[in-house]
Amino acid sequence: MQKISIIYWSGTGNTEIMAESIAEGAKSEGAEVKVLNVDEAALEDVFDADIAVLGCPSMGAENLEEGEMEPFMESLEDGGLKGKKIVLFGSYDWGDGQWMKDWEDRVTDCGGNIIETSLIINLTPEDDEIENCKELGRKIAKA
Repeated sequence: MQKISIIYWSGTGNTEIMAESIAEGAKSEGAEVKVLNVDEAALEDVFDADIAVLGCPSMGAENLEEGEMEPFMESLEDGGLKGKKIVLFGSYDWGDGQWMKDWEDRVTDCGGNIIETSLIINLTPEDDEIENCKELGRKIAKA
């Protein structure tokens, strides 16, 4: 059974919907899942998990949220991601997903192993996109 930590930041609720849907899919495959807003998360939640799933919407000029998610990521970059299985997700309002490409590069530059294609959704997830989130959860539960 996979131990999965889903840690996210959500401003409008869109990324939270994604996090809960990913968790639902993973739980349906028997995974032990912890879902935490980044302000509730500790580094141990990443270290102790078999897979860390990190979610954040695109902010401003396609950046991570600067008050909570960015500092959390910075704390992980000091060796906390080396060899760790990682999945990334988030929502966006505009742009082309550059923030996700940059985030993927940061994770891999720190030795993290992105095990699934990152999932990005424009604005509020619709039914088919919620199903895509659940499917991502099912896939990572089997990873």
